[in-house]
Amino acid sequence: MSKTGRRLLVVGAGPAGLTAGYNATRAGWMVTILEKDPEYVGGISRTVCHGGYRFDIGGHRFFSKSAEVTQWWKERLPDDFIQVRRMSRIFYRRKFFDYPLKPWNALSNLGLITSIACVASYGWARLFPRKPETSFEDWVSNRFGRRLFDIFFRTYTEKVWGIPTGELSADWAAQRIKGLSLSKAVLNAFKGKSENGAVIKTLIDTFSYPRLGPGQMWEKTAADIASLGGAIAMGQRVTKIRHAKGRVVSVEAVCGDGRPTSHEAEEYILSMPLQETVAAFDPPVSPACLAAAKKLRYRDFLTVALVVEGENPFPDNWIYIHEPGVKLGRIQNFKNWSAAMIGEPGTTCLGLEYFCFEGDGLWTSPDSQLIELGKRELEVLGLVDASRVKAGTVVRVEKAYPVYDPGYQDCLSVIRSELAGVGNLHVVGRNGMHKYNNQDHSMMTAILAVRNLEGGHFDIWNVNSDAEYHEGSGGEDTSGRRMPERVPTGP
Repeated sequence: MSKTGRRLLVVGAGPAGLTAGYNATRAGWMVTILEKDPEYVGGISRTVCHGGYRFDIGGHRFFSKSAEVTQWWKERLPDDFIQVRRMSRIFYRRKFFDYPLKPWNALSNLGLITSIACVASYGWARLFPRKPETSFEDWVSNRFGRRLFDIFFRTYTEKVWGIPTGELSADWAAQRIKGLSLSKAVLNAFKGKSENGAVIKTLIDTFSYPRLGPGQMWEKTAADIASLGGAIAMGQRVTKIRHAKGRVVSVEAVCGDGRPTSHEAEEYILSMPLQETVAAFDPPVSPACLAAAKKLRYRDFLTVALVVEGENPFPDNWIYIHEPGVKLGRIQNFKNWSAAMIGEPGTTCLGLEYFCFEGDGLWTSPDSQLIELGKRELEVLGLVDASRVKAGTVVRVEKAYPVYDPGYQDCLSVIRSELAGVGNLHVVGRNGMHKYNNQDHSMMTAILAVRNLEGGHFDIWNVNSDAEYHEGSGGEDTSGRRMPERVPTGP
């Protein structure tokens, strides 16, 4: 039943917030969306424009097991989706390794002696597996051998998460590399990429992509919301969530010029970081809930976008950099995502991704130094001569990935229990729920939240990231992709 005339306040104009805003507006709600960024919608799925070039914050494929989400995308951009051939490789010792694995390519690049050592290491691991299997390093070494672990898993994983692989939980490896071993990887390379007859999501060969980048999807959604009477207020950072008698009564924010604003509604959907949501409550939540929120951690990253003149340096959409001697973690080549994103013929735009923590040396480096670092590392790797780089810019992304630290589940349980007592507050999305959801999973949490406003009884914490969506199902919470968790300590 439509709630025409009732007000909904949404915090955050990323995929979750905009999906909620659009669906609620269509259902008759008077919607206002607050977005902290002064210019871009889309959150981490935005597309940045600079000097005539468009580039992603990371690369965002549009592929989902949910027919509903896929249809939602197509309705927004019926004529602007292109089909992109997926190509991604691993770069190690100045050589490209096909990903997914192609045995002869890997053996050829590694050389005879190293290949023999890898096979011997794998055989040793099968005969004498590590016991107990507690860490990421243990789990992968047992299934691929120590030599292949060191080559293809250790360096990149430690760059991304900033945590030694020996301190990462084996549970995370089991979920992220589910059902895969060296023997299965070799078998898949010859038989095709299927799992019980279904496509393995990480191994799809083609995917849909907006012609002008993922930001095009969210820019169109924002325009659709406005055309239906909704409002999006940019540059507004939430500072207080005022509540009384088990309900939120208003949200206060600060504009970019320091001017305070206040917003009242009947219902509130928040996709801002869960840690910030808890900290904003006025009066404060319980000391236990505040302490739990303070323990939540995030992994941040920055993109150094470089315009490169001349021949396209490589055909990949993205490359994983496994070289231990550079800080660079991954490279996107946006011309290979969509040529329409490139502002000038005869050039391309490379997105160099550096994983870091807010406030560390990388994060605080001046843009000019980061651009020079990117140019230098491209040249050191032998991928692009620094003289070919004609321009560059830097985009920093706070709280890009929620991290699962020791006791994370306990902290989240405390927070969820307390927020459950606030009847008109709904948290959605990756940061809103502190869960490493994909874009489509974040959207589904928003879709279900709006259905709940309309009288539904869906448990959005049960949106499952690796299977079909089990809307409203009970049982164990298996939703969201796992994040790295440290090996448990103590008895």
